[in-house]
Amino acid sequence: MKIGKLPENVLKRSVLKQIKTIRPELLIGAGIGEDCAAFSVGEDEVVVMSTDPITGTSADIGRWSVIVSANDIASSGAEVLGILVCALLPPETEESDIKAIMQQMNEVCEELHVQLMGGHTEITDAVTRPLLSITGVGKVKRDKLVATGGGKVGDDLVVTKWIGLEGTSILAKEREELLRTRLPKRLLSEAKGFEKYLSILPEAATAGKSGASAMHDITEGGIFGALWEVAESAGIGLNVDLKKIPIRQETVEISNFFDINPYKLMSSGSLLIASPDGGSLVKELQAQGIHATVIGKLTEGNDRVVCNGEEKRFLEPPKTDELYEALRMEQE
Repeated sequence: MKIGKLPENVLKRSVLKQIKTIRPELLIGAGIGEDCAAFSVGEDEVVVMSTDPITGTSADIGRWSVIVSANDIASSGAEVLGILVCALLPPETEESDIKAIMQQMNEVCEELHVQLMGGHTEITDAVTRPLLSITGVGKVKRDKLVATGGGKVGDDLVVTKWIGLEGTSILAKEREELLRTRLPKRLLSEAKGFEKYLSILPEAATAGKSGASAMHDITEGGIFGALWEVAESAGIGLNVDLKKIPIRQETVEISNFFDINPYKLMSSGSLLIASPDGGSLVKELQAQGIHATVIGKLTEGNDRVVCNGEEKRFLEPPKTDELYEALRMEQE
């Protein structure tokens, strides 16, 4: 099978349909586009959990792992409490490598006030580079819980910051030597610095308080994948203006270099929000210094349409992220 997320038809047929036991405490379970599970632990208290592997980069893997997990939890409207880490490391790993990963993780945990609660660390020849699998834990009041599939017909679709931040930063670091054959050093330096934008906790908190219907951290599959998952999870359609989707020039240049589609590129750091009043939400976010844009609406039916002037295209279920295609290019 291809690297990346399972194709949606395989996921539905061979994973989701095999889940037979559903406990009554479960409020959000496994589903298309759902990054978290949530279950009730009292009258109004909900525990939210997520799990994610970090596989797309070896540079700053400790930092990325905490941010990605925290983003998933925050996208449900929950407060991020802590993480559990399963670290599988290849035999050539040195103790100094392990220490560096842990220092990165601890630094971000301190920034986000997240507890590193425990986990498992193992050296194994089953992997050829470090693999971190993170379980995030959070809590939220039941009436504040937000699901990926909570969007309603007529809701505005809001995107924060810019799409492609994560993939752009990874490529600028992992393929810097190759990129420098055609792109200026200043552009690559700026692209590598995109990691400073990767946390979506501030905008998720604001969107949750504003009454957002749905939130989805834009990760594998990029903005096109996230749009599909939000609409598919809600069982409705959407209409989006491609020209309104915010994107940095650095992402455009690096995507052009690798001949990949930036709208299908890993985009942690950007949050997709369905809101009954996207205009007001954008103003709230901008007042906090967070770039945000209304890019379209959720609609009746099942058509997921992206317009570019007079041209229209229909979204399809997300496939392999463009990041993996770019990383296949060998250094020259």
